[in-house]
Amino acid sequence: MEYSAPWPFKGRSALLAIAVGGLIAGTIDLLQACILFGWDIPLAIAGGLLGGQVTEHANTGIYLLGVCLHFLIALSAAATYYATSRRLLFLKEYPLICGLFFGAAVEEFMRLVVLPLSALHARGPYELHDLIQGLLVHMVVIGLPVAYSVRRFGK
Repeated sequence: MEYSAPWPFKGRSALLAIAVGGLIAGTIDLLQACILFGWDIPLAIAGGLLGGQVTEHANTGIYLLGVCLHFLIALSAAATYYATSRRLLFLKEYPLICGLFFGAAVEEFMRLVVLPLSALHARGPYELHDLIQGLLVHMVVIGLPVAYSVRRFGK
């Protein structure tokens, strides 16, 4: 099914699909995290690279580093989905279900791989409420924008 909504870009490309999906997902995710957990979330993200004492020496540069790292992760997730969709064609054909599963996979990868390996060494135990909230948020906020942008803008 081809969409007919007007769009300033003509054609389809990998870069466009990744950029649109990653930037939309990253923006919504960062906004929801700041609303739920406070506007210093980018400092915590930067702390994953620089260490836990980053909040003691917080400045605009460290804050912007956290924002940039967040978008790097979101764009990497979009690139991963796009690259996988080249081989697994059903990822483009069924963006709703595949996007939801992809968002859950992103949440689990972040929680089980990225956070433990970060400078914060964040490991459980996690409360069930936090696990469910993280899964649901990432399924909708990360998975769906990425999957639908790949479907709409990918080659």
